[in-house]
Amino acid sequence: QVQLVESGGGLVQTGDSLRLSCAVSGRTFSVYMGWFRQAPGKEREFVAAISWIGGSLYYADSVKGRFTISSDNAKNTLYLQMISLKPEDTAVYYCASKRTSDGYYRDFNTYDAWGQGTLVTVPS
Repeated sequence: QVQLVESGGGLVQTGDSLRLSCAVSGRTFSVYMGWFRQAPGKEREFVAAISWIGGSLYYADSVKGRFTISSDNAKNTLYLQMISLKPEDTAVYYCASKRTSDGYYRDFNTYDAWGQGTLVTVPS
């Protein structure tokens, strides 16, 4: 069983930066680790993912060039560095773990462990 705990969300202004963290404990092996977000009234959407074995990085088009996913394996922590934040980035951000290669890494249904989420608010 893996436990994921996000932190780092908050209220920021347009153009500001934030770094989200996800502390991983329990089962630490995953094929992919990802960040998803869910805005009010919208479906959960893919933000970024990292292949735990090869280190490949994947991003949604909406965040490419502004968000960076990274990991510190020694600290069992996943990060999401966000710059140039926009009002449309407002959402609850979730860290997720995918322990198999089955299914598409952008599909939240293929992830088997989730954190509780951390809220990022960028007022318009």
